[in-house]
Amino acid sequence: MKVKCYALLMTLSFVLSGRLFAEGEEVMPPPDQSLWQTLIMVGIAFLFFYVILWRPEQKRRKALEEQRSTLKKGDRVAAMGIIGTVVRVGEQTVILKMYDGAKLEFYKAAVTDILPETDEKKVELISEE
Repeated sequence: MKVKCYALLMTLSFVLSGRLFAEGEEVMPPPDQSLWQTLIMVGIAFLFFYVILWRPEQKRRKALEEQRSTLKKGDRVAAMGIIGTVVRVGEQTVILKMYDGAKLEFYKAAVTDILPETDEKKVELISEE
């Protein structure tokens, strides 16, 4: 216990004496950042967010909107995790026919994916068995 206290006091004295010596000397204050440096850093941050976050999200949204605008009767789609076949396409809604024959109406915005034709054929083969 005595050794730990002694070590702590020695460390504390070295830290304090270092500060005292540093205060006695003339220490140059850090240079202030200029306005240009600040503007460049903010510009780099905005560029980073645009390239990494905003631009890919815009591309994804645009592709999804194109998919939704090309919906037609007979397409197999996933809407909020529910898979069905498009029966009718309205201005804002889509009516999907489920596997058991039930029909549900969804907003076009709820359609997340248009499934490829191969999935439709697999479902037909499974339903025939």
